[in-house]
Amino acid sequence: MENLEPAAAKTSERGQLLRAIVASTVGTTIEWYDFFLYNTAAALVFAKLFFPKEDPVAGTLSAFAIQFVGFAARPLGAFIFGHFGDRVGRKATLIVTLLTMGLASALIGLLPTYAQIGLLGAVLLTVLRLLQGIAVGGEWGGSVVLSMEWGHRGRRGWIASWPQWGVPAGLVLGNGILLLLSSTLSESAFLSWGWRVPFLLSLVLVAVGLYIRLGILETPLFSRILQERRLERAPSLQVIARQPREVILSALIRMSEQAPFYIFTAFVLVYAVAALHVTRTFALNAVLLAAVLSLVSIPFFGYLSDVIGRRRMYLIGVVATALFAFPYFWMLNSKAGLIITLAIILSLIPHDMQYGPQAAFIAENFTGRMRYSGASIGYQLASIVAGGPAPLIATWLLAGAPWPPGSHVLLLPQYKGSYVPIAIYMVACALISLVATVLIPDRSKVDLSEEFDSAQPPERTREARRISPAG
Repeated sequence: MENLEPAAAKTSERGQLLRAIVASTVGTTIEWYDFFLYNTAAALVFAKLFFPKEDPVAGTLSAFAIQFVGFAARPLGAFIFGHFGDRVGRKATLIVTLLTMGLASALIGLLPTYAQIGLLGAVLLTVLRLLQGIAVGGEWGGSVVLSMEWGHRGRRGWIASWPQWGVPAGLVLGNGILLLLSSTLSESAFLSWGWRVPFLLSLVLVAVGLYIRLGILETPLFSRILQERRLERAPSLQVIARQPREVILSALIRMSEQAPFYIFTAFVLVYAVAALHVTRTFALNAVLLAAVLSLVSIPFFGYLSDVIGRRRMYLIGVVATALFAFPYFWMLNSKAGLIITLAIILSLIPHDMQYGPQAAFIAENFTGRMRYSGASIGYQLASIVAGGPAPLIATWLLAGAPWPPGSHVLLLPQYKGSYVPIAIYMVACALISLVATVLIPDRSKVDLSEEFDSAQPPERTREARRISPAG
């Protein structure tokens, strides 16, 4: 019997690991489905529905500006939910993030447009987008930590890549449903009610996600922190004070991954229709195919990071992003349907080289008592400087941005309104990430149960141990 007990324990642990991976992956899929719905709808219909009095470019900029509100709210969500994730627990916090996202998305599906209530519709859309951003800000860190803390040291890259898998899965679901509706309904029907259906479906998906998440246990590492009374009173504040370098570098390594991603998946819908004069359905199909490929490549590159090292895998992706920036637009501007499709499909491979190992790469850099907070804040800070502004900046550049005096040194006047400044912007993001990736610690072989926030003085450790779980 003594020999059977460890085996039974291992079996039980493997079962919980599987449940944690499924719960995290399904949850992030639902969260990103809801979040990406807005991105696609902003590029395709929101300018017409909420800003009909503006010219097409201004309307698109306005819709993307509200999109940025969601990105700006993500660090706030990371701060709020990171606090509770490190104080109350990973599981309970993730249930709240899922409910917040689902309800906000469903309400967008019920929102009156400009024709019904004027600009108040855009105001309400902004508020709901804010709630979406807060929910996503708390979701990612919790999902990654929940799965990774159940996993083995040698497989953390692969295990933590599964919550990342939720990004292309959400993109496939969101774009797939919009594609189905936009291709089967008339233009007037789609603008009238068809676009609302995917948002309302969020309620069904949230019910499924809640059922799965309610059946998992808290992670052993957090349970140990709870038992040993090592909770922090204010983990979100403490991680900024004690591990500021890791927080900042975690945000900067994402510049080459996140900014190009939203150019490849959101801005390309505008560029394809306005500049390349292809149909909306064609562009959505190409992005959908790219996301389907990511369903395979993200976990593959997560696994590969366990084999060749987290930093090395990430650096390959950063360099590939920089090298692909100009060829991407050359392929698009060929205006040949097959080459445009190939460009869009290939665009996400350099992204996936980074996104697969990224979850473990970031989360491993934060000590257990503040891991939810640190990983969430570092990851979501990039939303303000990378993902959020990217479609806005790209649209602004494409429209012929009024460059300040002296800018001709970098950008010749004839490039106003062309793809060239957008490609240069992507290369610049890659260079920033290259430096940050070299500087951030690689803790892929570190035991996650160890405390390694080096900025913490010994007396503060003893104080943290005296804090009761009730706080």
